[in-house]
Amino acid sequence: MFHAARALLLTQVPGPRSAASGARRRVVPHLPAVLQTAAAALISWYVAVLLLPDDRPAFASIAAVICVGITYGQRRWRALELVGGVVLGISISTLLLYLIGSGPFQIALLVILAMSAALLIRGGELLVNEAAISAILIASLQSASAGFSADRILEGLIGGCVGLMIAALLLPPDPVAMVSRVAQSAIGKLAHTLEEAAAALAGGDVARAEQALLAARGIDDDIDELEAVLPVASDTARFSPSRRGDRDRLRRYQLTMPQLDFAVRNTRVLARLVLRQVRTDEAAPEGVREAMGELAEAAWELGVQYEEPERVTRLRPLALSAAQRAAAISGPSPVLTQIVGQVRSIAADLVRAADQLGEPDGPEWSRPTEELLTGP
Repeated sequence: MFHAARALLLTQVPGPRSAASGARRRVVPHLPAVLQTAAAALISWYVAVLLLPDDRPAFASIAAVICVGITYGQRRWRALELVGGVVLGISISTLLLYLIGSGPFQIALLVILAMSAALLIRGGELLVNEAAISAILIASLQSASAGFSADRILEGLIGGCVGLMIAALLLPPDPVAMVSRVAQSAIGKLAHTLEEAAAALAGGDVARAEQALLAARGIDDDIDELEAVLPVASDTARFSPSRRGDRDRLRRYQLTMPQLDFAVRNTRVLARLVLRQVRTDEAAPEGVREAMGELAEAAWELGVQYEEPERVTRLRPLALSAAQRAAAISGPSPVLTQIVGQVRSIAADLVRAADQLGEPDGPEWSRPTEELLTGP
């Protein structure tokens, strides 16, 4: 029993090396944001000292930390909304603290008034919450006996403006990496789903077909995340001088977004049809299974082309081969006819996406599906 307890203890308590490695993995990826926030707090402090009579402008640093810490990787209008909330909360609480004094009930009243004021000017959730937080900070850190002073309001403005400038100029997040991570996840799941659907069709495996359909439905979450992160990345590239060179690459992602969305939708329909087919116990033609396998390979190639837009990949020949192989099948059942149609649609989606990556203003985007799939 002693040896069993000792073994359990050893498995639960990591050694110094593994603990250090785990700590490094948790800290290192966030170091840029940490350094950015520290720089904003420091710079806002010294700017406030230069511009205001207060030699300890803590609220300038607090406002800068709030703005940088929460707006890292956010859209600029959300950042401005946060600055507005901070300044509004400081302004209201500074004035009312002078009039009604300090204490727990006064803090509650300040929160009510600050949030109500934010709602009156149609502020969003961020502005309302930050107004309340700033009111609490002022009520907790400033004495009512100090009298009314506009310095706290000016400190909030200074800290907010410095925070926004630091977020844009110093160590801004990589917009392409933000988008690429989500896009590669969506494409990887798309390719894997096509592989699983092809395998299920080849083996008549109902359970595998059900898993493929479940996986296809799960890609929607990645598409939604990609649609949300693209505007954030575009704002970062637009307002950060060091990231403006990424705008062309982000534009390619934006142009291919509709086609990637279509490919995901069509794959979901294809997976549903495959499940219907395998439940009939009717063997699918070999050409359909091979076509779906080629589609999966083409999807993997799309992931490569996102990373290297100018690189010539095997996507086009694979997708066209899949479409032509499926079109050559004659006399299928109604479900197989629909599967053939979905294979051709997905092939067109992938080809169009690849063409947009290579030539954002190329003619392939507007070509009809039939012409696209039979073209060179």
